Amino acid sequence: MTATLEFTLNGKARQVEADPRRNLLEVLREDLGLTGAKYGCGEGQCRSCMVLLDGRPIQSCLTRIDAVAGHRVETIEGLVDGERLHPVQRAFIEAGAMQCGYCVPGMILNTVALLRENDSPTRAEIIEALDGNLCRCCGYGNILRAVELAAKSGKEAATR
Repeated sequence: MTATLEFTLNGKARQVEADPRRNLLEVLREDLGLTGAKYGCGEGQCRSCMVLLDGRPIQSCLTRIDAVAGHRVETIEGLVDGERLHPVQRAFIEAGAMQCGYCVPGMILNTVALLRENDSPTRAEIIEALDGNLCRCCGYGNILRAVELAAKSGKEAATR
C-alpha cells in the first residue's frame, strides 16, 4: 500500500509515494537521498536520526512518514545556505566537536532548536537539551563548548 504524501522538506514542497507506515528516516535516506540523519539504534535511544519537525527535534526512526504530511521537516542538509555553513555547524567545527561525525547531525539540529528557543542557554540547559544524544566518541566536552560558542556567536552577530 502506498500513498502520496506532501510536506515541506528543507524549505521546499515535496511529494513522496510511500507506504504510510514506513518511518521518516527510511524515506529520507532511501527515497530522497538525504543521508545526514543516521540510523543508530532504531529505537529512539541515540538520536542519531534527529530531524526537526515544525522546528522541534524528533527521532525520525520512530516517526511514521504519514505523520509529517502537511508539516515542515528540516534535516542537517537544509541548514547549509549555498556553500555557507550554518553558524552552529561552524561552531562545531571550531570547537573540535566533529570527531567521527555520526552523532553530529542530531547534535547540531538539537542545538539549532535549543538556540531558536533560548539564545543564551546555561550549561545546565544545554546538557538538558542534549540529554539523549549519544556520542560514542565521548566528545561531550567539545560538544558543550560548541553549543556555547554558537550561542555566543549568535549574540555577537545580532549586535552588529
